[in-house]
Amino acid sequence: MQAARGTSLSDPAGTPTRPATSGRLRLAFAAVAAAAYLIDVVTKVLAVEHLAGEPDVPVVGDLLVLHLTRNPGAAFSTGTEYTVVLSCVAITAVLVVLWLSRRVGSRLWAVGLGLLLAGVAGNLTDRLLRSPGPLRGHVIDFLMLPNWPVFNVADICINAAAGLILVQAFRGIRVDGSRHDDDEAGATDDPSEETR
Repeated sequence: MQAARGTSLSDPAGTPTRPATSGRLRLAFAAVAAAAYLIDVVTKVLAVEHLAGEPDVPVVGDLLVLHLTRNPGAAFSTGTEYTVVLSCVAITAVLVVLWLSRRVGSRLWAVGLGLLLAGVAGNLTDRLLRSPGPLRGHVIDFLMLPNWPVFNVADICINAAAGLILVQAFRGIRVDGSRHDDDEAGATDDPSEETR
C-alpha cells in the first residue's frame, strides 16, 4: 500500500521510519567525525608542545611510549617523496566520504564513515597547515608501540573505520542500510522466500 503524497511512511505502530532515522544517522555520523577529529587535532598540538626536543615518555612501560615524529609519507612512512599526491588523494577521500554520508542508513556505517572522515581529515589538516608548506606538510605522529611504526589518533580512526566497514561488508549491509540478499528476495514473487 502506497503512502499518500506529502505524508511520511510509517511502520504498523505508526512510527515514522526513513526520514527520522536518516536524520539521526547523519547526526551520528557528524558527531563521531567532529569528536574524533577534535581529539586528533588537540592531541597533535599537545604532542608538539610537550614532546618537541624532549626524550621519549613511557606511558605503559615499553608497551606504549610517546615519541614525536613528523611523517611526510603515508602509513609505515611509505611514499615520503609523494606528499603532494597523498594530500590530493586525501582531499578526494574526504569528498567521497561526505558524498557517501548522505546515503547512510545504518548505525555501524554512520560510525565507520564518521571515523574515516575524522582520520583522513586529521592527517590532511597536517598536510595542509604544517611545515614545510601547504600540501607538503608533515603529519604529526607520537604514539609508539614495540615493533610498530609511530602513529596518531587519526591513524587509529582510519583503522577502526576499516574494521567497521569490513564487518558491514561481511554482513552484506550496504551504506544505505539495505542488505545484499534483499536483491534476491525482491526478485521472487513468493513472500515466504524473503529473509526479513
